[in-house]
Amino acid sequence: MTTGAALFIAFLVVQRLSELAIARRNTARLLAEGAREVAPGHYPLIVALHTGWLLSIVWFGYDEPILWGWLVVFAVLQGLRLWILGTLGRRWTTRIIVTDEPLVAEGPFRYLRHPNYTLVVAEIFVAPMVLGLTGVALVFTVLNALVLFIRIRAEDGALRPAG
Repeated sequence: MTTGAALFIAFLVVQRLSELAIARRNTARLLAEGAREVAPGHYPLIVALHTGWLLSIVWFGYDEPILWGWLVVFAVLQGLRLWILGTLGRRWTTRIIVTDEPLVAEGPFRYLRHPNYTLVVAEIFVAPMVLGLTGVALVFTVLNALVLFIRIRAEDGALRPAG
């Protein structure tokens, strides 16, 4: 394994595991405060997709050199990730959790309806490209689009006012 690939892959793994821990904590707290989860049936698809994506990067990218231009793009995406997480704070989770609070309308949410999904779409493509894995980037971009179609419809339906 090249040192660059090892460090990049380790970052991805630690980042994803940290996010899962944050999401679980936030989900549990939100549910305890009376929020409700919507459309949990698609969540295993999201977990499977991201697990397969990460394992594919490990399997095919472990011995690949870093492509620095793509790494710069990935680093910029991490700035967007921090902006999204900072804006949502304790409301950020990987599940669709609905509260009685108004939707967040500041930070990146002023500009995009679904900034986190926009980020994920970009990351699913860009992260494999850091290691030159065009096939992984393309296959998982298509799979992610299918899963996000289900998820965004469910989320938008849950957030739409009844009437």
